[in-house]
Amino acid sequence: MLLKFSGIKQIYDLKLVHTRSLEVLKCMCKHIATLDYKESEASLLFDALFQAISNGMEEFVVAVFKARPHIVNLMDTYSRTALMCAVECRQEKIFSFFCSVDSLKHCFHRQDKRDNNCLHIAGMLAPDSQLTRISGAALQMQRELQWFEEVQSIVPEWCKKSKNKDGETPSDVFTKSHKELAKQGEKWMKATASSSSVVGSLIITIMFAAIFTVPGGNNQDTGFPIFLGKKSFMVFLISDAISLFTASISVLMFLGILTSRYAEKNFHKSLPQKLILGLSTLFISIATMMVTFSSALINMLQGRWSVILPIILLAALPVTLFMWLQFPLLVEIFISTYRPGILDKTKKL
Repeated sequence: MLLKFSGIKQIYDLKLVHTRSLEVLKCMCKHIATLDYKESEASLLFDALFQAISNGMEEFVVAVFKARPHIVNLMDTYSRTALMCAVECRQEKIFSFFCSVDSLKHCFHRQDKRDNNCLHIAGMLAPDSQLTRISGAALQMQRELQWFEEVQSIVPEWCKKSKNKDGETPSDVFTKSHKELAKQGEKWMKATASSSSVVGSLIITIMFAAIFTVPGGNNQDTGFPIFLGKKSFMVFLISDAISLFTASISVLMFLGILTSRYAEKNFHKSLPQKLILGLSTLFISIATMMVTFSSALINMLQGRWSVILPIILLAALPVTLFMWLQFPLLVEIFISTYRPGILDKTKKL
């Protein structure tokens, strides 16, 4: 019961199924190696291969390819190769595997029934099943740009200017198919920047006022703050200044997002980097604002910890709530922007 409740039993069952599936796959591949073309087609091997590519089942694709290396030259009903299918379905692991095999480089020269080459396929919109895994239309647009540029860096030079039967280059296909996604990305960016800039503006107002209304007041003779010599007061001043400056930077970044040109290329680096800096500085600003509040409380209540500690714990709630709501988004944007390329260059057959 303990193993079941903790989830260990479920993990064990999944691993057991996976291990046994691989054993079955090995037996299948031994039989596949003995089949000719007609027998392979009759056994629905080709359909299974393309379905495995669509679902990102790398182990199946690699095992079948090792058993029948020439199978990569197969085409689906649209005359698209397995490599094109991997690009169309945005399966980076399978795409990296195909690119690691030198004998498959010729597949980049292939075209389908509509004269679309591999770069045309990369310019088409990804399936919904892949897009929905990424939160936010702007990050979806960024991922699509990363895919297009990765494939563009690999294909032969003629593919970049080649036109399909509709007279469209790969760049034309990308712009046309991603027009609606770019509009959604613009709305998502502006909505995020608008709501966050309101929070930043409120923090600037509060922190600017707090620095001139110091706890304990000022000495009537000298004009200096009464608690100037205390460490807790210095913490108050420093944290207030940090909160004010980081909130100002945050608002400026969000203002930059609102006034940016939402061209396709801006979704790749420019806009995500501004959003990362804006959210990061906003988080620091909220955290230091709570430190400012706590240090002011310590100065005013003079060691009454039975009152101070519960209030400080409550003051930590806004920071925790913001982390819970926004920090996963910040991490996702950071990873999506600064992660290595789509192609895993360490992958070898």
